[in-house]
Amino acid sequence: MKISAESIALLINGKVEGDGKTEVSSFGKIEEAKQGQLAFLANPKYEDFLYTTKASIIIINDTQELKQPVTATLIRVGDAYLAFASLLQKYQEMMQAQLTGIQQPSYIDTSVTLGKNIFVGAFTYIGENAVIGDNVKLYPGVYIGNDVKIDDNTIIHPGVKIYFGCVIGKQVIIHAGTVIGGDGFGFAPQDDGSYKKVPQIGNVVIQDNVEIGCNTTIDRATVGSTIIRSGTKLDNLIQIAHNVEIGNNTVIAAQAGVSGSTKVGCNVMIGGQAGLVGHLQLADNVKVNAQSGVTKSIKQKNAAVTGSPAYDYTSALRSQALTRNLPQLEKRIAELEKQIQQLLQEKVSF
Repeated sequence: MKISAESIALLINGKVEGDGKTEVSSFGKIEEAKQGQLAFLANPKYEDFLYTTKASIIIINDTQELKQPVTATLIRVGDAYLAFASLLQKYQEMMQAQLTGIQQPSYIDTSVTLGKNIFVGAFTYIGENAVIGDNVKLYPGVYIGNDVKIDDNTIIHPGVKIYFGCVIGKQVIIHAGTVIGGDGFGFAPQDDGSYKKVPQIGNVVIQDNVEIGCNTTIDRATVGSTIIRSGTKLDNLIQIAHNVEIGNNTVIAAQAGVSGSTKVGCNVMIGGQAGLVGHLQLADNVKVNAQSGVTKSIKQKNAAVTGSPAYDYTSALRSQALTRNLPQLEKRIAELEKQIQQLLQEKVSF
């Protein structure tokens, strides 16, 4: 499908410079784009490619000054990166809107409630009393357990497993291989040294506008709910344990883990490979650096921590600086000790 610069400008509220009739049919990076492709420039490091790219249309910032002539048609916007992201989203939505119907073989229980304009990919299983909202996309190989509820405009990618009783909100995106609602890690130690499994009878609730990366696992609660609140974004390969609550608009990077019953506030940022022990509380706007081990609650809003065990970020940087200077400090101490010994000897001689 081809689209003109004029039409693109209308979609992203931009202003055309050049031939507004120029058309493109695909996207490309500015350093690699070919004729007939759309690119964007937001990072000044790539500015030189603005004058050499073969892209037919380029989205740029209003403030971008041209140092030499440009062959491509330009579309100026307030923020080129956000405008390009918005355009990609519209394109993706258009492509996904074309997916409708139920492919075979699939199993859908007779008690299931199906919304309008849904897509069910081949080899999908939908259990008893599940409720699937309007415009939901279930890609091939998805498993939906009994009594699961999935609200409107949600996209579930291939191989996702959603266990019984879990609730998924509107406009949620769950990527391939993720498991929602597996048993929490609950075992009671016995007198003979063995462990007795504690039944996990709660569920997982994922609110609206959440995105979850590939191969992430979110365990069901022992009782009650494990909750991922609206706007949260989880990367690939994350473990969220039973009865955890994640606040609105929190972001967690890959390979991080949150242990059972920990409560994470709103707008928290947790770096890759960070680990949080159980039964903690993190206040709103806290930042946890990558590979940090958080062992105590962080009740101060806007705090930033690093290290293992994690502590105040600024103090940690000072400690690191001091550590690097230890060889010099050792040398200075040795010199001072030598001077003290000389002074003591001179005093004895006097």
